[in-house]
Amino acid sequence: MKSILITGGCGFIGSNFIRYMIERYPEYKITNLDKLTYAGNLENLKDVVHLPNYRFVKGDICDVALVESLVSECDYLINFAAETHVDRSIDAPMDFIRTNIRGTYVLLEAAKQCGVKKFLQISTDEVYGSIDEGGFKETDPLFPSSPYSASKAAADHMVLAYIITHNLPALITRSSNNFGPYQFPEKVIPLFITNALEDKSLPLYADGSNVRDWIYVLDNCAAIDHVFHKGEVGEVYNVGGGNEVENIDLTKKILSSLGKPESLIKHVKDRPGHDKRYALDCTKLKSLGWQPRYEFDSALRSTAEWYRANKMWWSPLKEGRKEELVGV
Repeated sequence: MKSILITGGCGFIGSNFIRYMIERYPEYKITNLDKLTYAGNLENLKDVVHLPNYRFVKGDICDVALVESLVSECDYLINFAAETHVDRSIDAPMDFIRTNIRGTYVLLEAAKQCGVKKFLQISTDEVYGSIDEGGFKETDPLFPSSPYSASKAAADHMVLAYIITHNLPALITRSSNNFGPYQFPEKVIPLFITNALEDKSLPLYADGSNVRDWIYVLDNCAAIDHVFHKGEVGEVYNVGGGNEVENIDLTKKILSSLGKPESLIKHVKDRPGHDKRYALDCTKLKSLGWQPRYEFDSALRSTAEWYRANKMWWSPLKEGRKEELVGV
């Protein structure tokens, strides 16, 4: 039986991945370590808590003693734990430095000392920065534009250094923008969907011409699973959906799927250091046999319907919070 420690498993991608893995590999034993910050939610995994092969531990990846004790019990480690919201990183960068850099270091040290069989770091396309044409390859230099992406780039470099210096059996995935159920409503798609459902304005940066490549979260989960089982130790793998959309068009698609008027769009001042376009070359991962399965428009509609049907999940998360801008 494979024993896997998954950090940050109560967050958006982490919780979807745990559910995916439990359904696909019921023989695997999964331990979920999560600090339960504002974006971590036990409700995300309430349907698996009763299973004998799943265990939740509340804790911080910066807690050396706790991390060492959990890593010593597991064969594999997959790190989803991170602060991820760009706007928050501009206002409070120290939180990102602590979790994304120091936390990754603590995990790497424990993995080295305990001799884990594999360490998989979950990263982001934002470490590359913006690109005018084409798509970034895994060998391209990193030019992060925000404290968030800089902290993730630093974590990636630390993982690569441990591979070279300590021969740690580690890999990295860098995915484009994810969307789907259980995403905290500060990110653009769930924020815009839930605002539209409440007939509130959708705050769109500048003219909305910034471009993002979108991937449905279950396609990313399948890609991470693919890299975990078939990826080559020491390598980095880009994970993109191949769905480049301008933010203004994304906003209009959301409104159309919910039958809401475009008059809800509210153009607001652009954020500092806003990357113009993200795009990935995923040839390397596709050569291993992975392909995205979900068509963008239908996945976006199903995501909108999930939020429509699950107001009891997202409404408490938005209560008492001021309308926030999004990091896209």
